[in-house]
Amino acid sequence: MPDSPIDLKALIRDVPDFPQPGVLFRDITPLLHDTAAYRHVIDELTERIRTHAPDIIVGIESRGFLFGAPVAYKLGLPFVPVRKAGK
Repeated sequence: MPDSPIDLKALIRDVPDFPQPGVLFRDITPLLHDTAAYRHVIDELTERIRTHAPDIIVGIESRGFLFGAPVAYKLGLPFVPVRKAGK
């Protein structure tokens, strides 16, 4: 994604001390709101993953769901969401 004409870093907001002091949370909602940027990320991830010829795409909660499911769809593969035990 280094050749992207879209400044992806500008679309990821830092939220210091969230959810607790000392943690830096990366808010990706601005990226998700920008349809061109989100599409670009999904397209890039899809092409990078395609070279590995996967049989299935696994997304780890919860952000992994936002990227894994569309990649699986584009590759015509099953998607498995993985969550913490008990959820």
